[in-house]
Amino acid sequence: MKFLTVAEVAAVMRVSRMTVYRLVHSGELPAHRFGRSFRVPERAVHDYLRSAYNDVG
Repeated sequence: MKFLTVAEVAAVMRVSRMTVYRLVHSGELPAHRFGRSFRVPERAVHDYLRSAYNDVG
């Protein structure tokens, strides 16, 4: 399983890092805490984008 940093997730999703933190804290985007930083499973990012795309259109 590959994990992405918050900055990498923001780049993939084309949003700000703050938006990623909001998604993580709200529980919409699962993440694991490593020390003081979060890591998001790559699969979770793709699943979130797929569900967001399906919700819109």
